[in-house]
Order: sequence, then structure tokens, then C-alpha cells
Amino acid sequence: METLQIAGRRIGLYPAAEKGAPLVLLCGGGEERGPSLAGAGFSLAAVEELDWNRDLSPWPAPALRRGDEAFSGGADAFLEILAGKALPAVREALGAAPAGAYLAGYSLAGLFALYALYRTDAFDGAVSASGSLWYPGFSEFAARHAFVKKPRWVYLSLGDREKRSAHPLLRRVEDETRRFEQLLRERGVETVLEMNAGGHFQDAGARLARGIRWIAARQERGGCARAGGGIQAE
Repeated sequence: METLQIAGRRIGLYPAAEKGAPLVLLCGGGEERGPSLAGAGFSLAAVEELDWNRDLSPWPAPALRRGDEAFSGGADAFLEILAGKALPAVREALGAAPAGAYLAGYSLAGLFALYALYRTDAFDGAVSASGSLWYPGFSEFAARHAFVKKPRWVYLSLGDREKRSAHPLLRRVEDETRRFEQLLRERGVETVLEMNAGGHFQDAGARLARGIRWIAARQERGGCARAGGGIQAE
């Protein structure tokens, strides 16, 4: 593993043996999961030192519970760092441009991975494991806006008990995830929604690994155009 420091963020880089292999950029969780998620056929860059409720939230929203931190809506600023600084630095460290670049995340980072497809052409697809698609306004945003670049593949997963939350917003997660899956299909994006046994915090690493393997298998099968790197202005 190689460690990069980009704009105050630590990135653990697990290069593939093959030059030009596809790249998976993982937001959060890499310190614990990076070695187990890294695999043959793709490089993994795990971005750490995140302010979860700021960096991964697309716009401001109230805290879920009294005493919790509110969501401050800093996703666009964080995305500028990823697309404008982290990806070029990772490419340089790898010594070759990746055959494709994919964004992956769990929970709120899974929501961020999907939101990024609407804001930049830097990624060819996404892995959203137990993504927070309950987030206020996201379903409406997704329906109203077009992707900057049509993604090749998007993997969605969810625990079959996640909708059994006491919180009214969190109870919507399965309905909203299925709605987003349908939207992807209507827009001609190859996708899958994999349901897993358990709640939100169960087997997070395994759920991410399945999503990354799903993307990697399709990349190997079909190839992909190289990613861009611009951020779309409002």
C-alpha cells in the first residue's frame, strides 16, 4: 500500500498488478476494509479523514436525531477535491490512466457516490452499498436532473431489515432505493439491486466487496471509455 496526502485527506492506494487497470475510489472505511477489498484486476484508492456529515451530504438537511450533527451540504466542495486533485494524483502514482474510474461508498458515502454522477464526468459508474437514499430531496433531485455522463454500471444494495427503522425518514430507504433502481433502468443504465439479510450496520465490508466485484466483472467483460474529470456548474 502507498499513502498519499491530498488537500488534507489521506488516500490509501492499493495498486493492481496490471498497468491501466480500472480504479475504484472508496470514500471512507478504507482503513479497516482497504486490504480486504483490494483485488486482482483493479486498483483501489481509499479516501479517509472525511467530515462525514459535511463532505458527503449534497445539500443542508436537519440532523436525524436531537443532539446529532446536522448535514451541512459540502458534497460539491469534496467532489472538487476528488475529481480535481485526488484522481490526477492517483493516476500519477499508478503510472497510467485507469481504464475506468468508479466511486464506491457505504451509507451516506453510498448516496454521495450516486450524487457524484449528476455533478461530474470523472466516474464511469458507482457502488452504493446501503446508500442513504432516504436523504431529504434526493429522489426529486435524481428525477429532475440528468447525469453529466451516462454511467456504464451502477450497483445498489440494501439490507432487508433497513426499512424497519423507528425513524420515519429511514423507513423510506427501501422504497427510495427501488425507485432509483427503476430510474436507472429507464435511463438505460445497467444496474442491479442486491438485497442482503440484516440491518444497516451488518456486513458492511462484505456488501462493499460484492459491489466492487460486480463492477470489476463487467469492466473485464466489456471495457470502458476513460473517465473525464470536470465538475458541472449549476
